[in-house]
Amino acid sequence: MKYLYLTLSSLIIAYIVLVVFIYFYQRNLLYLPSENNYQNDKIQFNYDEIFIKANDGVFLKSWIIKKDFNKFKTLVIFHGNAGHLSNRTYKLNQLYKLDINILLISWRGFSGNKGSPTEQNLYEDAEASIKWLNKEGVDNSRIILYGESLGSGVAVELGKKNNFNSIILESPFTSIENSAKIYYPYLPVKLLLKDRYDSISKIKMINTPILIMHGEKDDVIPFSMGKELFKEANNPKHSYFTNDDDHMMEFNSNLLKVIKDFIEKY
Repeated sequence: MKYLYLTLSSLIIAYIVLVVFIYFYQRNLLYLPSENNYQNDKIQFNYDEIFIKANDGVFLKSWIIKKDFNKFKTLVIFHGNAGHLSNRTYKLNQLYKLDINILLISWRGFSGNKGSPTEQNLYEDAEASIKWLNKEGVDNSRIILYGESLGSGVAVELGKKNNFNSIILESPFTSIENSAKIYYPYLPVKLLLKDRYDSISKIKMINTPILIMHGEKDDVIPFSMGKELFKEANNPKHSYFTNDDDHMMEFNSNLLKVIKDFIEKY
């Protein structure tokens, strides 16, 4: 009995230590600025590197592909939780073919930017990018929000508070809580989380056209989450659900046509 008590006590202490560690380290698990993919993609578009100033003085390295702010709509891309701007080269190489302007911002703590990423900080970074466009003469009615993975939570947050032209979500999740429960079913996730990005409770507040894209082979964010968000979204809503795509969707001619048709429709 004594050994059983000692074993149970050790397990409980180890579990408590694990919970405390996860609580304080969780943002290092969620935000991965040093992760590097698609490093060798050749840039096939013309862009300018700019630095957008957030409200607290942090400068956000960003890429602007400006064709004509007056003639074309502007796509604002909120990237996912890993990597830097050049990791999205493969995506921009294809989107550049469309008649749109593109602004890709990097979050604080990413791409050499100062500061630390948090849910609230990312919302403020995204709002800074919109304000920058507004100062350039681009009205919200000419802005399309594009949220990639973690960025989908940011796009949903901004979309529920403002009337933009439309919103595109790529590989979106319902909430960080629901996602974390998949990876850490043994932890009291609801009590531990600092950043929640609760898109499933916010998406009904969006009244602008929305396009949700997700691949069935996504092994990072379950395909079912994209379908659940689509079910809860208001009309007009459109979907691009595929059997072949994983988390990093392939920007082939089919997907590009879907995006092109959606942009031109609204």
